[in-house]
Amino acid sequence: MKEQLIDAIANMEEDEAMRLAQAMLAAGEDPQLVLDACRDAMSIVGDRYESKEYFLPELVIAGDMLNDIGALVKPLLKEERGLSDPAGSVLLGTVAGDIHDIGKDIVSFMLDVNNFVVIDVGIDVPAATFVDKIRELKPDVVGLSGFLTLAFDQMKLTVEAIEEAGLRDSVKIMIGGAIMDEAVTSYIGADAYGADASAAVKLAKSWTGAN
Repeated sequence: MKEQLIDAIANMEEDEAMRLAQAMLAAGEDPQLVLDACRDAMSIVGDRYESKEYFLPELVIAGDMLNDIGALVKPLLKEERGLSDPAGSVLLGTVAGDIHDIGKDIVSFMLDVNNFVVIDVGIDVPAATFVDKIRELKPDVVGLSGFLTLAFDQMKLTVEAIEEAGLRDSVKIMIGGAIMDEAVTSYIGADAYGADASAAVKLAKSWTGAN
């Protein structure tokens, strides 16, 4: 049934995706398995978007499906894991000059269902906005997303702006995107990079001490 759910989400079959997610949960499947299916499906959606097979409307539909399935799964995960107090807070955004959001949205979804408070400031976000939001909301973690190589310099500028504002020591900074690696992390001045959404959750948990 997991493979059927992946196909339904990837092929924009909203009603079928919800039916399958509900059926899996009703059958006693691990809620994490449903999340894994969502993650795998969104990877396919992302590939199709990059190859121009899908466009913005499909991304919107996929995002809606993620939210709807997340609303089903999150209470079960809370119950299963005994989650009560938030695991921490994460400020998340795609840096200025980059309008890609599918990776960011998957990370946001995965953090949310793992009991993090997520403040998503969207796409094409200037450094000053990150600084203002850190000052205002005092998140534990800042996640900078970027898909294009031009994001490297903007991420570096964002980290420098956070440092100049005297806020660098108050947050951990992770970066994400298909082109990120250890060398880019060092160049930007971030603390770590997440190779995928699950890695981002693990990083956030390690920094906040969440189980």
